[in-house]
Amino acid sequence: MRPFWLSACIAMMALASPAAAQDGVSDGRIGNGLECVPFARQVSGIQIFGNAWTWWGQASGRYAEGAAPRIGAVLVFRPSGVMKLGHVAVVSRIVSNRILMVTHANWSRIGGVRGQIERDVTLIDVSAVNDWSQVRVWWRDSQGLGTTSYPVYGFIYGNSAGSGAQIARPSKDLSGPSPDIVGAVIDSLG
Repeated sequence: MRPFWLSACIAMMALASPAAAQDGVSDGRIGNGLECVPFARQVSGIQIFGNAWTWWGQASGRYAEGAAPRIGAVLVFRPSGVMKLGHVAVVSRIVSNRILMVTHANWSRIGGVRGQIERDVTLIDVSAVNDWSQVRVWWRDSQGLGTTSYPVYGFIYGNSAGSGAQIARPSKDLSGPSPDIVGAVIDSLG
């Protein structure tokens, strides 16, 4: 009787308390939120797995890649500083030739919590030759563009590298209902 009672108590405790996954758990959860990789995969339709920085190499020969933004494309950040695993964000709006809006997860701490989803976040090209090799990203904690410039590999498109046929379709929920495009332009000036 005792083993049954112990098993029942453990099962009840598991159901009663939510599991809080830690960073790096394979289901894509970080605390009670998401990591950038599974979220980018979900909203872009691009089926690449593994750490964010590995997406660029994994896309080679499979998905078309380039240096020009397109809506639904995944921007792949190189590992740098504290961002040792890189980052991925999905282009939700093109505002100008140097200003984008991206939708991503696990960038800003919202209410002190990691793993939050942010839609239509301002991202600007700060590369010397306008090739999207260095970017700055709006950061909620400072209510403006962050001061760090991040190196990026480029954009992965939802098209086949070989045939050019569309093989990934971005989610219809990629962009929010009323993105602040004017705010994005103002943020880019600061």
